[in-house]
Amino acid sequence: MKAIAYQNNLPIAHADALVDITLPDPVAAGHDLLVEVRAVSVNPVDVKVRAGAKPADGEWKVLGWDAAGIVKAVGPDVTLFRPGDRVWYAGSIARAGSNSELQLVDERIVGRMPQSLDFGAAAALPLTSLTAWELLFDRLEVPTDERGEGKTLLVIGAAGGVGSILVQLARRLTRLTVVGTASRPATRDWVLEHGAHHVIDHGKPLADEIQRAGLGAPDYVISLTHTEQHFDQIVEIIAPQGKFGLIDDPAPIDVRKFKRKAVSLHWELMFTRALFSTPDMIRQHEILNRVADLIDAGTIRSTANENFGRIDAANLKRAHALIESNRAQGKIVLAGF
Repeated sequence: MKAIAYQNNLPIAHADALVDITLPDPVAAGHDLLVEVRAVSVNPVDVKVRAGAKPADGEWKVLGWDAAGIVKAVGPDVTLFRPGDRVWYAGSIARAGSNSELQLVDERIVGRMPQSLDFGAAAALPLTSLTAWELLFDRLEVPTDERGEGKTLLVIGAAGGVGSILVQLARRLTRLTVVGTASRPATRDWVLEHGAHHVIDHGKPLADEIQRAGLGAPDYVISLTHTEQHFDQIVEIIAPQGKFGLIDDPAPIDVRKFKRKAVSLHWELMFTRALFSTPDMIRQHEILNRVADLIDAGTIRSTANENFGRIDAANLKRAHALIESNRAQGKIVLAGF
């Protein structure tokens, strides 16, 4: 099978940062699906792993934690899918990624692909949808009923991949006032288009921006990027007994500053359930199916923003470079080999 991989941690401009190669076709066992990958998207985790995780000497590391495709074969323990099914998933960081023609993935973290999307638009969503859903409803336990009335959610970095779907889910499924941050006119418009009630500028003091927008202290704050830069401001603005969630890898932050307000802190890592084979691992299958229903009903939409063409080393290098620039808006997808 065709694949794109690397053997050394190199700057993305280097000729060997990502390479087109051929690998043996994998074989499904246990709960595995063998998926014919039709489209992928690129996430910040791809950049982080490429920069920091070196495979064993002589081995190749295949990245990619978003895919949409067709089930080609199934392992003997599979009950949820059969060959020919159209599926989408983010996979496991402990296994070979989706930047290959064929990929093995556990059925319990796979969902049925939305009927209303093509493979490229679908591939934009699994990792970010799972991250956003788990943040909102599993970690922060945001209510979806009248208990959310009068409460506010602040999303720092709302124009990125996770922010773009999280804002939609919060606006459509809860009664919270949704506030996103963006620092450029284009990203501000993007966040508003995806459902935020208000957009403030994270390049300015957040307390001043909250006041300018006529808002009170947010009950929930989610930081999706550069948490260490905003942390002291978050401590200042968050409501007493509020909840704070984050997904990035910040420089050390002093969480003791939350004690006075009795604020709880919640980490989200979408890979945890698969990495540790948790008893509720199948919840990701359920979440992806629920998101597919919401997409097909027109409640939320794909966050795909740029299609970089077919899946090869040259196009993936372009995608990695854009993500490294910190100017990506929505998701970058690639489709076909």
